Amino acid sequence: MQMVQQEIPSYLKEDVRWMKEALLEAQKAAELGEIPVGAVMVYQGEIIARAHNRRELDCDALAHAEVLCISQACKKLHSWRLSGCTLYVTLEPCPMCSGAIINSRVDRVVYGAKDDKAGCAGSVADLFVMPFNHTPVIRSGILAEECGEILSRFFSSLR
Repeated sequence: MQMVQQEIPSYLKEDVRWMKEALLEAQKAAELGEIPVGAVMVYQGEIIARAHNRRELDCDALAHAEVLCISQACKKLHSWRLSGCTLYVTLEPCPMCSGAIINSRVDRVVYGAKDDKAGCAGSVADLFVMPFNHTPVIRSGILAEECGEILSRFFSSLR
């Protein structure tokens, strides 16, 4: 029997492309001794913001990759509303980041690795199915292995 190879849909190719950019940000965080989480915001096929965790460097509990990326994107678009944007992040958003995503009206969130300790897109809770005034589309598991591996390497280096 001949196997028919299915072509990867273009939207999935784009998700992989942008997640690789988020992984580059995660690597920057790891090199700085930060928990390696990276994020990029894409609008109309272009990255308009990129960030990585900076909690230790900035001595700021709010300096998560997603929050920093959202803040940059708002400045770039001159609006607190990020309609039409997709946030790519290497780790499932926490409660704070999920709230920032909802409040900034990001259309889509694509994340890599699940976070069994603080994830709020289905792991611990799912804030995105609650009846808030905005509900982004969520896609999980894009480059999950690579996203999880950078975290595993980081934490094993601390032991």
